[in-house]
Amino acid sequence: MVAKKFQNPKGGLNEAGRKHFKKTEGANLKRPVKDGVNPRRISFAARFAGMKGPMQDDKGRPPRKAFALKAWGFRNEESARNFANRHKKA
Repeated sequence: MVAKKFQNPKGGLNEAGRKHFKKTEGANLKRPVKDGVNPRRISFAARFAGMKGPMQDDKGRPPRKAFALKAWGFRNEESARNFANRHKKA
């Protein structure tokens, strides 16, 4: 679980979170790609299109999954799945 101070309230990690993971894990995390046909965005869409779990919790709030999809420019799993299917390499 990622500490709240490293989470962007709109989804994903904030800049401090990306720097923390670079320092502690050596990871080179990049910002989400919101539009266009970028290989990273296609890969994200393919992974998240099949993720289990609701798009809202018991109180009607969006979970981190919904925030991540929105940060990458997708409304829901179906839009991510359609994008991935349209743009994946044969």
